[in-house]
Amino acid sequence: MATDVAIRGWGMLPQIEAFLEVARRQNLSRAADALFVSQPTVTARLQSLEANLDEKLFVRTRRGMRLTEAGEAFLPYAERAVQALEDGRERLGELRSGSAGKLVLGAPPTVSAYALPLILARFTEEHPSVRLVLKSGTSEEILDMVLQDQVQVGLMRSLGHPEVQSVPVYSDTLVLIAGPLHRLAAARQVRLADLAGEELILFGRSSSYQDFTSAIFRQAGVLPRGVMELDNIEAAKKMVERGLGISLVPHSAVTAELAAGTLRMVDLSDGAPARREIVAVRRRDAGPPSAAVAAFMRLLAELRDQLEHGATIGEPHGL
Repeated sequence: MATDVAIRGWGMLPQIEAFLEVARRQNLSRAADALFVSQPTVTARLQSLEANLDEKLFVRTRRGMRLTEAGEAFLPYAERAVQALEDGRERLGELRSGSAGKLVLGAPPTVSAYALPLILARFTEEHPSVRLVLKSGTSEEILDMVLQDQVQVGLMRSLGHPEVQSVPVYSDTLVLIAGPLHRLAAARQVRLADLAGEELILFGRSSSYQDFTSAIFRQAGVLPRGVMELDNIEAAKKMVERGLGISLVPHSAVTAELAAGTLRMVDLSDGAPARREIVAVRRRDAGPPSAAVAAFMRLLAELRDQLEHGATIGEPHGL
């Protein structure tokens, strides 16, 4: 029944347009000219509409076509129907151009806190009508959200999976940081062995950074004096600033503190380079991207150099 009504509604559109034009101009000939059809066509459309509604909508007078009481009652609904159709067409045009719609993103805290503000500021400036939804989790959790269709695009460290497509966004270097008054802060270079006996500050209990940092120390045979495990990177940075220990963090997370001098980067002479590739992932079977997703992916490509520079400026030779 609903489908029949919808089909009948679409078929009535030319009739409704004829009704509105005649009501506006009160003349069949002028209405036909405005619609670029013949006068008999306008007459036929009005008769079909009246038959569909089972009501007489106009009376012919010496002054022209005048709305009946039923016509007056139907007029505002006809106007709203045509306006709704125009609004719908405009909305579809916005969706095609990427200027409207919804964009659902997923990213771990280290990406959403330090890289996404730049990206989303540009995106919302260019596409203010797109509604943004951001979900957070570890890179493994973001990957699962992509696979489960819970997010359209995941920004995360590179994790190989056959069901997703990955596009590089930027590379982030892991750097060793210390407070400005720490004994290691003034050294040009230090060896991993020099870190023995230091307090090690870890962040993100469920993230891969903890495991990675612990593995570096374990493989080097370096035993820290103690380990402080914190929930997030901001807390870890504050602890390091106060001289309570050292930490291995993404460079993008400490760019401001390094520039301000509240943290110092420690160059490890014998540490293997540690870079994390941040990628944008989508399901392989997701089909063509929506206009909003396509616009977002184009923006990532445009900002790659800026993101790369922000993530690696002042990069150490070692870690």
